[in-house]
Amino acid sequence: MKSTGIQDIVLSKYRNGDTSPKIFRDLSGGVDLATIKRWCQMIRQYGSIKLSSPPDRPRIARTSENIRKVLPVALEYGKKVFGNDWIFQQDNAKPHQHYLTQQWCRNNFPSFIDKDWWPPNSPDLNPLDYSIWDELANAIDWNKVKSKSTLIQQLNSYGKKIRESVIFESCASWANRLYRVYQNNGNYLR
Repeated sequence: MKSTGIQDIVLSKYRNGDTSPKIFRDLSGGVDLATIKRWCQMIRQYGSIKLSSPPDRPRIARTSENIRKVLPVALEYGKKVFGNDWIFQQDNAKPHQHYLTQQWCRNNFPSFIDKDWWPPNSPDLNPLDYSIWDELANAIDWNKVKSKSTLIQQLNSYGKKIRESVIFESCASWANRLYRVYQNNGNYLR
């Protein structure tokens, strides 16, 4: 689910007369255009964004969209970079837990750690947590961050500038970290 902060921004911009494509551009792709259009439709219909029961998109439709748009990209990238000798991992986000997503991953990835086996909250096993976020946090000009929108601008600007060597080194250390967590009976590393 998108944060309520982003929903508030969309609501405000829509009420100020901005169109869905303009809101999409202003958010720099932080939310996809289809979602913004759906939210604008909800604002017209209900006066607010109601995500508890979207009238036109049941959960199965969003899961199907995730499978159709996101997972094939991960599969193609994995094959291009690693060939057929790699394991796909995920966190425990709701769309990832859905049985159709799990089934697609089992049927398509060369190897897959399903939702019941992957420790989603372990910063020791997530390269974003133990490496990439630090690199990004050090690259951002925090003096320019005055609001959520300026933070998004900084993230978009510097996210593309993360050194490739940092990404490769963090991924290379993953197997070693996995072994150390195993040796530590699944507990956090010190």
